[in-house]
Amino acid sequence: MTKIRTQYNRRSFIKVSAAAGGGMIIGFSWLNACKPNSPEIAQGLPLPEEWYEINGYIKIGDTGLVTIYSPNPEIGQNVRTSMPMIVAEELDVPWDHVVVEQAPLNTGFYQNQFAGGSLSIRLSWNALRMAGATGRRMLLEAAAKEWGVEVADLTASEGMIKEKEGDRSVSYGDIASKAVGIEIPEEVELKEVKDFKLIGTSQKNVDGKKIVTGEPLFGLDFHRDGMKLAMIAHPPAFGMKIGKFNKDEIIGMNGIDDAFVIDISIEEPGMFDERGFHELIAIVGESTWPLMEAKKALRVEWETVGELENSAKHKERLATALESGEVQEKRRDGNPEAAFKKAAKVIERTYTAPFIAHNTLEPMNFFANVSADAAELIGPTQTPEALEGSVAKLLNMPIENITVNMTRIGGGFGRRLYVHFGLEAAAISKKIGAPVKMIYTREDDMTQGTYRPTYTSVYKAGLDENNKLIAFSVKGAGLPDGPVFPNRFPAGTVENYSAEKIAAPTNVTTGAWRAPRSNFTAGAEQSFLDEVAELAGKDPIDFRLELFDRAINDPVGAEHDYEAERYAGVLKLVKEKSNWGTPMPGVHRGVAAYYCHSTYVAEVFDMIMENGNPVVQKVWCAVDCGIVVNQDGAVNMIQGGVVDGIGHAMYSQLTFENGAPKEMNFDTYKLIRHSQAPREIEVFFVENEIAPTGLGEPGLPPAMGALANAMYKATGVRYYDQPFMGMERRVLG
Repeated sequence: MTKIRTQYNRRSFIKVSAAAGGGMIIGFSWLNACKPNSPEIAQGLPLPEEWYEINGYIKIGDTGLVTIYSPNPEIGQNVRTSMPMIVAEELDVPWDHVVVEQAPLNTGFYQNQFAGGSLSIRLSWNALRMAGATGRRMLLEAAAKEWGVEVADLTASEGMIKEKEGDRSVSYGDIASKAVGIEIPEEVELKEVKDFKLIGTSQKNVDGKKIVTGEPLFGLDFHRDGMKLAMIAHPPAFGMKIGKFNKDEIIGMNGIDDAFVIDISIEEPGMFDERGFHELIAIVGESTWPLMEAKKALRVEWETVGELENSAKHKERLATALESGEVQEKRRDGNPEAAFKKAAKVIERTYTAPFIAHNTLEPMNFFANVSADAAELIGPTQTPEALEGSVAKLLNMPIENITVNMTRIGGGFGRRLYVHFGLEAAAISKKIGAPVKMIYTREDDMTQGTYRPTYTSVYKAGLDENNKLIAFSVKGAGLPDGPVFPNRFPAGTVENYSAEKIAAPTNVTTGAWRAPRSNFTAGAEQSFLDEVAELAGKDPIDFRLELFDRAINDPVGAEHDYEAERYAGVLKLVKEKSNWGTPMPGVHRGVAAYYCHSTYVAEVFDMIMENGNPVVQKVWCAVDCGIVVNQDGAVNMIQGGVVDGIGHAMYSQLTFENGAPKEMNFDTYKLIRHSQAPREIEVFFVENEIAPTGLGEPGLPPAMGALANAMYKATGVRYYDQPFMGMERRVLG
């Protein structure tokens, strides 16, 4: 049994308990606190009359019902189910006795309260286990004290405590009132992985029923009596700012209360603060329709203050950057130039990808209520702590006077890492002196950024007379940051290797988009390796495994950032599960494997042609993410990444003209349709006892490469430029 020192104390527990409303309200949530809502009751257990706060994660009712707080933002990655599962495992309570509530922002107690980088479970694994084990120990100590025995004389399982050598037993609900007074243990014992009963099973999403029945969960659902609604208008192009506008006419429209300019500029901005449009026009009213009509009626004297860029200029800048741009990171092993000169075969290819938008399904929104000495913010944010800090700076208010609470998020993909929409709500609320919910239109979201950067990478490989890879180079430039990871595969596998990540300037604001940089690099690299394997006359999986053998047995150069055995492991697993190498008439197969967010994923795409169109018939996925907490949620994450990867590789792009994106809504910007998704996606996990790693993002990057390679087999055409098809072409499915 593993022992671990706790990091909790009574003071921090009390702090989080107070923030959570005293632990006496069933069904507590920020939505429920403002609107009538039915309590969430676990199956088979009555509603408690009294609750007992055991620690900041756990509250136990007198009937045995257990509330577990989920600390991180829920963005669709299923942490509101999987994080409490970890606590419940160590607490040793039946899952159907558990209800889940969103924890408040409390960085003094919960760590890493954000959703990004596929880090939620990875960073909280030990803390969540510790919380559950601490609660279990406190309950055991309370029972031992009551019965006058040692804790070692007792066992706890399935919400019950029993004597090992006696007949006495007590439920968690019956002993919880006594456990409240027990001191937090300095050290607790964690379960062995082999003893897990809940972790590794499939549990349904705790919000699933509410989602499908339309109960209020998301920021857009939030309502408070007396609140106003607001919309914003930002400059129509990057490189422009607001001038005079027809304020009197707008205010005179039916349903409009006010219109004014807000400025969300702050001193010493953080990494998630707005970099594009600091000044915006805010329009306030009672409902969305008059606000949208008022936006249409705006007449603004926009001022040009910077270059109005366009897509042709972006391509020129990327080409120039590849020749003479600022190198941000690089790696060099051996002498690539000399190796290319003596190579028997040399291949060089260029890959490109456009700017793309996040397009969260739930429109961007946030609620704010700013008074003279406090600010309350509620909504869908991936970074509540960053928002709290930025609002404090904007309002020049002590951070202790700011509260930020999280609703469920209807899609983020990195878009809601950036906090400007919360600041905009706060600035509007301060101006009108009333609570307000600010809402973006789809056009606001798609034209304001923040976008996935546009990239160009040039790959080059040299083979000797025995078709062995002896030289490899990659140069990748992006606006504003390059896409290359110099120490990732195939670094460590080739004697002569060069990698350069190159930056180029732009006015267009960019930021994290699902699996940043990897979302492009995986597709380009894996497509290129497929072509190199073909040039070498080798099977594409066997070719990759040859490279991993070198990294395992005789790695080249300085350290690389992946474990070659685990990388090769997922390739071997997907090869086995997909029956790779078995002829299947009419089925065209492509493979790719990639490592990011500490997780390894290999995918095989089976593609068929129907009526002249390529159709993804089946996708096989092999994943090494360490311990899988919730099988159901983990499979969904990988499947979602595959579908998202296919859609964006095939159809999505933002093109710019006079500083503005030409695509402003879904009539010109295409996302994948349901009928275009793969007909089947099967996911297999490598079984091991490694602590869990990321899952929200790693499934997407290899999908782009495997798709391109299967498309080549199906059509005979190599795809170097995303999107592979776009609006004007026929689509999958």
